[in-house]
This record gives sequence, C-alpha cells and structure tokens, in this order.
Amino acid sequence: MSKPAPAPAPGLVVDRNLALELVRVTEAAALAASRWIGRGDKNAADGAAVEAMRKAFDTVAITGTVVIGEGEMDEAPMLYIGEKVGLYAKAGGGPEVDIAVDPLEGTSITAKGGPNAIATVALAERGGFLHAPDIYMDKLAIGPGLPEGIVDLDAKPEENLRELARAKKCDIGDLMVCTLDRDRHKEMIRACRAAGARIMLLGDGDVSGVIAVSQPEAGVDIYMGSGGAPEGVLAAAALRCIGGQMQGRLMFENEDQIARARAMGITDPNRKYSVEEMAKGDVMFAATGVTSGAMLRGVRRFAGGAYTHSIVMRSKSGTVRYVEGHHNFARKPSAFIA
Repeated sequence: MSKPAPAPAPGLVVDRNLALELVRVTEAAALAASRWIGRGDKNAADGAAVEAMRKAFDTVAITGTVVIGEGEMDEAPMLYIGEKVGLYAKAGGGPEVDIAVDPLEGTSITAKGGPNAIATVALAERGGFLHAPDIYMDKLAIGPGLPEGIVDLDAKPEENLRELARAKKCDIGDLMVCTLDRDRHKEMIRACRAAGARIMLLGDGDVSGVIAVSQPEAGVDIYMGSGGAPEGVLAAAALRCIGGQMQGRLMFENEDQIARARAMGITDPNRKYSVEEMAKGDVMFAATGVTSGAMLRGVRRFAGGAYTHSIVMRSKSGTVRYVEGHHNFARKPSAFIA
C-alpha cells in the first residue's frame, strides 16, 4: 500500500490561499467603482470602492493593520491608517499583517471613463511597509534583469537615460519614459525629450505607471517623477514581487509635514529609499482593473453580472497570476458587487 503524500507546510498553504483572497478584495472594490465609470463623480466612485473593499476584508482570515490607507482616523471613515481589518481583527488570530490599500487608484480617470484605473492592495509582514505620510514622493523605477545602480534618483534625467540605454544596448531614442502629466514635470520632460527619449504621459495612476516598467507588453523602460508617497509604497510592493528596481524620496513642504513623518517613525527626511526598504520581507500584491489599461482589462458588465481581470503576485515565490472572474450577481448577490 502506497504511503499517503506528506501534508504541505501550513504556512505555505496560508500564503497561497491568502494571495487568492486578496483578489476577491480588489474585485469587490473594482466592481463597486465600475458603476461610476464615466459618470463624472470621482468622490462617489472612490466612496463605493472604499466601502466595498472594507466589507470584503471582513471575510479574509487575517488580523490586519492598515498602514497605507485613505488617511488618518479623523480624515477617513474606513480603511484609515491604524484601522484593524480582517476576519480576526476583533478576536485575534490568523496571520498578523500590515496592509497597504488604494481602493481606487485613478478616481478622476474613472469619473471620465479614461484608461488605467485599478483597485489595489498589498500585504506584508508586520513592519514590512514604509509608513509613508500622505505627501509627494520623488520616484525612479526600471524593470528587472538590469545591473544594480545604473540609474539614480540624484542623477540628471539625461544621465539616467544614457546609462539605461547602455545597459539595454539600445539608443536613447528607443527608450520610453513614463511620468504623470503635471506642470511640475515640465523641465524633466523637456530634458528627456532633448536627450532623444520618448514620453508616455499619464493623467493619473502612477502605481500602474511604475509597475509598467516590469511589463514588457507595456513598452515602458523607466518611470520618473513625483506622485503620492502611499502610491509609491504600493508600487514598491508590486516590484518586490514581479522584479525591478525603484528609488523613492519623500518630498516635504514644511516643518509640520516633517514632524508628522517623524511621529510615524521616519528619522531622516532626506533619505533615499530602495524598493526593499519601502516593502520588505514577504509581500503580496493584488490589483483588479476598473478601466482597461496596459496591465489589466477593466470591468465589463453584462445583464446580471460582470467580468473582471486581476493580477496577484507573491515575493516569496516570484509567481505572478492573472485571474479572470465571471461574476453572476443573480446567483450570488453580494453587497460587495451590487
């Protein structure tokens, strides 16, 4: 008689199951936000995504603490920084994790029906995420498989482009730079174009922009420019899983912001963070498309249901999975997806 197969390690089973549970959380947010695509109300779209994601977390077998969320307790009714979420949040139990969320990255995009809006969440071991305040972060990112240190946040744009082109064995004119379409980036954009590089301008959504450097089909070679610091941590979590290099530096406007950051544990306001310093240890990342973009297709509704397209990654295994969901609302009515 053959011996029974050995049981898999419990921790690994928890990790794998948890990664797929995260997809259900981002699906819930994306489905709720999708009802507001093109309706011109970004606040309603964001509110629907936040509420759906918060409710979905109640079904996930974790004790989680939100460290990147919708704001401080007095600024956000749910998914605020410090909030406990998960099935075991009140009683305790399950993995204790830190959570970074952006229930709807691209609120304006969603309101206008534009591309690249996503619902996203990342998990890490306790203390795994940089506790970034809600300010700007200067960011620089390139994809996997390149020598360490070929680009640097302190170098000029043209210098980074020259070194990246050398490493990729191509001309600067072959490189595509991705950045947010903002007035503050005009000089950087001018320098990149003067060096010969091409520019992809995003109206919103720099989590997707940073992740694009690791997606060959996106055609993006480097991300440059400033955007939200919380979004920088989420992007770093994705790159920890999928591969790539990233540097970030917080951009403080006044002493009050510096004092707030110190209260969150940031001792050096001028520090340049690597991707491993922004998201360390075992990390998981999931996102669901709200509107279609380079990485994910958006929610497609039909009578009585909807299709979703998601991505889920784990740094522990380096595995990246794409998940297509077919949601039948009539057979499984849910507050998350109504």
